[in-house]
Amino acid sequence: MIVYKEMGGAYMKIGYACLTMGLPDYGFKSCTLKNTDNHSLTQIISHNLTILSKILDYNEKNSITMFRITSDLIPFASSPANKLIWWNLFKDRFTDIGKQVMRANMRVSMHPGQYTVLNAIDEKIVERAIEDLEYHTKVLDCMGLSSEHKIILHIGGVYGDKTSAIKRFSDNYQRLKETIKKRLIIENDDRSYTIEEVLRIGIQLGIPVVFDNLHNEVNASITSKTEQEWIIECQKTWKDRDGIQKIHYSQQNPNKQKGSHTESIHIEKFVQFYEKLPDKNINIMLEVKDKNLSALKCINTTLLSDIKLLEEEWARYKYFVLEKSPNIYGQIRQLLKDKKKYPAIGFYQLIEESFNCEENSGYVVNAAQHIWGYFSKVADTKEKEQFTKNINAYIEGTLSVKILKKRLLKLALKYKNDYLLDSYYFYL
Repeated sequence: MIVYKEMGGAYMKIGYACLTMGLPDYGFKSCTLKNTDNHSLTQIISHNLTILSKILDYNEKNSITMFRITSDLIPFASSPANKLIWWNLFKDRFTDIGKQVMRANMRVSMHPGQYTVLNAIDEKIVERAIEDLEYHTKVLDCMGLSSEHKIILHIGGVYGDKTSAIKRFSDNYQRLKETIKKRLIIENDDRSYTIEEVLRIGIQLGIPVVFDNLHNEVNASITSKTEQEWIIECQKTWKDRDGIQKIHYSQQNPNKQKGSHTESIHIEKFVQFYEKLPDKNINIMLEVKDKNLSALKCINTTLLSDIKLLEEEWARYKYFVLEKSPNIYGQIRQLLKDKKKYPAIGFYQLIEESFNCEENSGYVVNAAQHIWGYFSKVADTKEKEQFTKNINAYIEGTLSVKILKKRLLKLALKYKNDYLLDSYYFYL
């Protein structure tokens, strides 16, 4: 039984965007324009809906109750290249996926990309933006989901005249169908529109506003307010029909340009943000490179308190950590011995520390040999000889650790070792 932490009656959802990490065969498919035809599109859409259903199952099993659906679910959906009446062709599939979402009390959303610009000067770009918003709306409508399941949009460009650009956004917003309007929410970005400006637009047009903490950090408003104060101001734009207020959370990658997301959420910094939230009855979408891995980290640290969850996480991380640092491996094992405690922050801090360790050939070989131990009694002579060659080639510097692990993954797949296939060792 999953144990939830006491939150004074509030209920928080934490989720991630579009793709899953550390899981085999969870990838969506796409195609190029020149290879687009009804047959290939039908196959790709069918595959993508299957993958989406698998991801939702995974999310439900792991208490992840918020998820952003990829805009690439239906290839070329708002383009003349896709002539399929896909919403009818896959009607039952969409209905089933919607039932999955509702059964799991999950909240899903979609986020059109950077080329969906509603305030563009070029009318053709605006028309394409409206078509794209219609596509995103149709996906959620086909699932039978309420207006709490949203579509996030940026205001767009400035084009040298912000006042005119904002007016174009307002005018073009009025052109949208009501089915789009009831789902649309807007957020501040990291270059053009601050949270203060987006709030002004949202209040004027009656659109819920999403606060993005990193965008606010790199593109601050003239008015000085704390993150908590901006969150309170944004909350006022959310009506009952819109559901619980939603915010975006990410952290700055110190090695990349401003606004770039970290590979993983650093748990201590997230907990500090979480503890300062003015209201825990809020939904947080994480924007981070390692997707579901960070979502699990944040959920297990702030919302849940069952030691079994950390043990399950450890089973996934253990061989990756062993490859990075046997010392950290030992520390984590020691940390998890006391079953009466729930040392989530310390556990994930040690995991994070292992990511910063440089490659050590001795540690790599040691971890690979542990993985090989699962096959040593079932492998044939050729596989045994190949493993020895792989290890020697790695030690000699003629085989990368990535290829070494890839070849071990083939064995895990061949011998259907589910325990290893669930391990992050092969994917991180």
